[in-house]
Amino acid sequence: MDGARRAMRATYQREVDDLEAHLAFLASVGSVSPYVGLFGTVWGIMNAFRGLSNVGSATLATGAGIAEALVATAIGLFAAIPAVVAYNRFAHDIDRIAIRFESFTEEFLNILQRQLR
Repeated sequence: MDGARRAMRATYQREVDDLEAHLAFLASVGSVSPYVGLFGTVWGIMNAFRGLSNVGSATLATGAGIAEALVATAIGLFAAIPAVVAYNRFAHDIDRIAIRFESFTEEFLNILQRQLR
């Protein structure tokens, strides 16, 4: 009986580890992407201000670099938001599956124990 419990526990852990294998990537993309976008925005705004200082007079056309810099933020958010949503969905699904695995293990061991009596 203990051997069956250990085997089922090891298999359970192996399966849950396989399911969680790529969650770290989604978490990293979700947390890092906004900072990469912010870095691109800051870099672009610095370049836009450098360009404005060289021109001497600010017009709408000379400030266009700021709009280009904000695209970096949009791209960062475009990557981060789906990654966070996917991470939360998959983490919830994995928790639900893990609970089902544990329930099955307990039910199966109860049936096994009744059969051995």
